[in-house]
Amino acid sequence: MNAMLKHMKPSTKDDAKSKGKKRQDNSEGGDTSTMITQVNQHKMAVINNTIAENLSPVRACDFQSLLPPVDERLAHRPCLVLDLDETLVHSSFKPVTVPDLVIPVEIKGNVHQVFVRLRPYIQEFMKRVGQMFEVVVFTASLAEYADPLLDELDPDGSLIHHRLFREHCSNTNGLFVKDLSLLGRPLPKVIIIDNSPTSFLFQPRNSIQCTSWFDDMDDHELIDLLPVMEDLAVCNSVYHVLDEFRLQMSSGQGLSNLPSYQPMHPQGDQSSQ
Repeated sequence: MNAMLKHMKPSTKDDAKSKGKKRQDNSEGGDTSTMITQVNQHKMAVINNTIAENLSPVRACDFQSLLPPVDERLAHRPCLVLDLDETLVHSSFKPVTVPDLVIPVEIKGNVHQVFVRLRPYIQEFMKRVGQMFEVVVFTASLAEYADPLLDELDPDGSLIHHRLFREHCSNTNGLFVKDLSLLGRPLPKVIIIDNSPTSFLFQPRNSIQCTSWFDDMDDHELIDLLPVMEDLAVCNSVYHVLDEFRLQMSSGQGLSNLPSYQPMHPQGDQSSQ
């Protein structure tokens, strides 16, 4: 195995919970905030259709797939990979004003409170994509934090079909890269939405880079993404749709201004949160 890359076997939801009590805390110096991948604003990556579809330094056939065989009920759907922190939520171990959720997280026998804000329109977005895609939440955060949070976001497991955590990332020079070629799904049918270009370093043409979200309650990026998600749900290959989408975005048009993607949110209405 390449010394710069470390791939571990995937965990099911139950496995992640059972191993959570045994796994040592990976935080540095006991800093519980490293349970969460806290990131700053990222510059938008420059991606065009001349980039190879797969830049992974490893052969997927040499590794066990991160996902189980696709459920027959989802076999016709593309696979949508969603980041968690600063894409869907923002979490902090420090108290925040009016958090949407407070999640108890056990670390080394001590329970810590994590204060979570939900990105506007997350519920409507998750409900809609859960109907169109095989949905994977793939976070570079630790399962001990992410699992209980995802239990709150999707208590009956109807919206998120798979969960992947930091242990499933490829550790490349200290960076956590989400190698989509290891999912066990055909890359022309895989999309990743993530605020960090590091995450999709190996498959940039499969990506939609969203803005990093912290606390802006006027944000409507998730709802504005739904029209292009509807296009992606029915296309034979995601590359043409994503290449065209990024081309329009690079021309200076924001999501709400794209002529082919009309805003789906009433102005000032966030009742879908």
